[in-house]
Amino acid sequence: MRKIIHVDMDAFFASVEQRENPQYRGKPIVVGGDPYGRGVVATCSYEARQFGIHSAMPAKRAHQLCPQAIFVRPRMKLYKEISLELMDIFYFYTNLVEPLSVDEAYLDVTDNKKNMKSATLIAKEMKSVIHRRLRLTASAGVSYNKFIAKLASGYQKPDGLTVVTPAQAMAFIDRMPVRKFAGIGQVTEKQLKDLGIHKGVELREWSLQQLVELLGKRGEILYHQIRGEDNRQVNPKRVRKSIGKETTLNEDIGVRSEMIPILEELAQQVATYLQDKQLVARVLVLKMKFHDFKQITRRLTLPTPIHTSSQIMKYILFMLERMNLEGKQVRLLGMSVANLTDNEPHIKQLSLFEEEDEMMHTQIEDRDV
Repeated sequence: MRKIIHVDMDAFFASVEQRENPQYRGKPIVVGGDPYGRGVVATCSYEARQFGIHSAMPAKRAHQLCPQAIFVRPRMKLYKEISLELMDIFYFYTNLVEPLSVDEAYLDVTDNKKNMKSATLIAKEMKSVIHRRLRLTASAGVSYNKFIAKLASGYQKPDGLTVVTPAQAMAFIDRMPVRKFAGIGQVTEKQLKDLGIHKGVELREWSLQQLVELLGKRGEILYHQIRGEDNRQVNPKRVRKSIGKETTLNEDIGVRSEMIPILEELAQQVATYLQDKQLVARVLVLKMKFHDFKQITRRLTLPTPIHTSSQIMKYILFMLERMNLEGKQVRLLGMSVANLTDNEPHIKQLSLFEEEDEMMHTQIEDRDV
């Protein structure tokens, strides 16, 4: 049986700012955009969360909820430097480390460098080392698979440690709200609640066929996970499944020609990442949020893999031309690429006419939120 630890730093960006600025400690800190502008909350301290502030909330709304909150701009370079120190701590225990972001990772400590038999003792020691070296707190979940370990790490935040044994797994999952399960957002949560599904125990009453009909592929995964089944291994060579960039505009715009320079800049940022990592993408997503906060996405499965900004923009314009934006004011633009694979130097390049023909037969998937 494997021994898996999921470690998640507590309000990472905000905690770093409180560490760097002693005057911020114990106060509501919001890391993100200008509270008088169009930005959003990246993260916030636990003191700010008591006022109902959360990630992705408009900064202006956060200021309304807590006028005394201290707003600070993100310092990604600093956060990444601290993240490298965090990863060094993880690798002190095992080489089987799968980072999920700058502040969280899975660790497989079944066989570990310190020859410690107890994953719980490893997690305790690791949390202590993080606190001593980084002067930050982390929460950890310990279990026999990734799904339950991740659920457990969020169970007693901040500075928590939750251990779930195989014997405890079903009772733990049963009482977990469905919104805690990965892949269930606000829309799906409402859909489930409308059907009387609020917790894991109610979700388990549904058959595999019912969940697949309701949630597609995600339903099949959930069917097994809520039964404590998850055979995914900790993958130290995990490749990101997608990369995206977005920007909240200073002023709403409703003219396509004004959107194009902004989209070109985002395309360049995405392309730089792909080229740095020597990856190509087979899926492209265009995202828009309007003045009323309604959001739409347009997803395109590409006829050939892409990795340059010009290729990205060609398909972005293809999607943009087919969107009805009449009378709509856009407040946020974003794009992402997915289905990433290693760069293939001998990919067949289509001629201009072949490429145009492929595009004409490409289907755009719509999603309104």
